[in-house]
Amino acid sequence: MIDARFRIRLPPDLYIADLSEAFPDATFRLLSGVRSGATAKELGEVLTRTPESVAAAFREHGAVDAYEVLECTDDRLLATYETTDVDLYAFVESGGFPPEFPIEVRNGFYEFDLTGTREEFDQLRKALESSGTEYELLSKVEKKRSDRLLTRRQEELLAAGLREGYFEVPRECTLADLADVVGVDKSTASGIVRRAQARLIAWYLTDVTADS
Repeated sequence: MIDARFRIRLPPDLYIADLSEAFPDATFRLLSGVRSGATAKELGEVLTRTPESVAAAFREHGAVDAYEVLECTDDRLLATYETTDVDLYAFVESGGFPPEFPIEVRNGFYEFDLTGTREEFDQLRKALESSGTEYELLSKVEKKRSDRLLTRRQEELLAAGLREGYFEVPRECTLADLADVVGVDKSTASGIVRRAQARLIAWYLTDVTADS
């Protein structure tokens, strides 16, 4: 298994790229988001020394509507809002991996962690290089099978599914119910659960083959 962290340049026409470049010292964290057609409802946090200026920039941006501040301190801003710019979801998914929250953006770059197999790691790097996307590999650690197998988000989904009866036969909760429990949309929950199950099955079969 490989534990890696990537830093990827966002397309310049994304609203979050605009805002993060306008406030290069701030950290923008998309805590959750639900896409519905041409819009998305999002819960966002910004770690910044100028929260009021950031809030004003959100309200003035043409792609942001219904901006509501939930909490504002000297160095943190928490808000809900709607956006007509849903290209961030397509960009994140273009690498073959469903978006896992929180999504962190700093000065026009998207940072995320990948915990996966060598094949998954190589697949992502190949996709980035073939698309011409500017990226940086911040860290990479090769791990033994006994180390962490799933991402924290995958563990959270599987634990919730086990607790709510999603894996029972017959099921005691639907995928939509499971998604509501953890606060993500149905398609995101489906992608995370599928990848976690595939990773567990691959690990188990590899382990069985090695012992036989």
